[in-house]
Amino acid sequence: MRRGWKITLVIAIAIAVLLAINTVVTEKESKSAEVTIAGGKILKLPGGDLQVVEHGPRDASPIVLIHCFTCAIDWWDGMTPLLEREHRVVAVDLLGHGGSEKPTSGYSIPNQADLVAQALGQLGVRDAEVVGHSLGGAVAVALAERSPELVDRVVIVDTRSSAHDEGDLGFVASLGFAPVIGEAFWRVKPDFAVRKGLGVAFAPGFDVPDAFVDDVDRMTYSAYDDSPAADDDYTAAGSLADRIAATGKPLMVIMGAEEQIIDDPRAALDHYREAVPTAQTHLIAGAGHSPNVEQPARTAALVLGFYKREIPAKRVKAKKPVQGRLQKREAVRGRP
Repeated sequence: MRRGWKITLVIAIAIAVLLAINTVVTEKESKSAEVTIAGGKILKLPGGDLQVVEHGPRDASPIVLIHCFTCAIDWWDGMTPLLEREHRVVAVDLLGHGGSEKPTSGYSIPNQADLVAQALGQLGVRDAEVVGHSLGGAVAVALAERSPELVDRVVIVDTRSSAHDEGDLGFVASLGFAPVIGEAFWRVKPDFAVRKGLGVAFAPGFDVPDAFVDDVDRMTYSAYDDSPAADDDYTAAGSLADRIAATGKPLMVIMGAEEQIIDDPRAALDHYREAVPTAQTHLIAGAGHSPNVEQPARTAALVLGFYKREIPAKRVKAKKPVQGRLQKREAVRGRP
């Protein structure tokens, strides 16, 4: 009996040591940028190299596409052919995603926005309609805040407005965030588990493409673990609805009616309208968290229509900065 306990103890210790080593190694993993799509190119930037792809006439009005968490440029493939007929379309892989560089840090939303700004500056793009999906919606708002000359108007696709809009990435995705267990799961994750985890990004029953599983496999654990935490930090410091209202940029918000991540898409649309009464809002039937993939023609039509719409001057009058308004609220409550 004692011998059996000794063997069990040795095995337990060995497993613990291996898990600890895997945790350290996994969290220190990084990857250089590489071209992963046809027509892609790598832009060398101070904060990290990004992969971008351009379509359409270079002298046409620009549309910039920023993808979601665990996604990449290919999530826009269904929309791009429809947008590029009349526009210069620039799609960007965020840091840690797709073919872009994957360092061990640097995934804050402001940093992601600054990198996108650097990329657009290198490409000579400004006054663009910026379309952000989920995590990309937060980056689009930060880009409008930090580099307003680059942004003419903003389209947010299935991005929660604030902490009021509760969401859940699902059990499989959440398992990857658990300390130690998450790093171990990341190392051995099978494709069927990745596919199941991605399923919540669509309406029930949607067939997840193999290419989207490959997009997750290209990520490092640091990129996977840090990106949603950075999104939470940014939203907690000031809601996206208040932030975009403060910029004065025209806004359109699109949500899938069959959302599985944001608990109540209709309430989320209401929150945006409360902050930006002039915002256009659309609920797309038959789509979940990713109408740009599930209903690309409908989503593209909305994006194109928003670009063609004339915006009255009163719509672009900027409100007080978010930080200033937050400080004023605290002062009213008797706080420093």
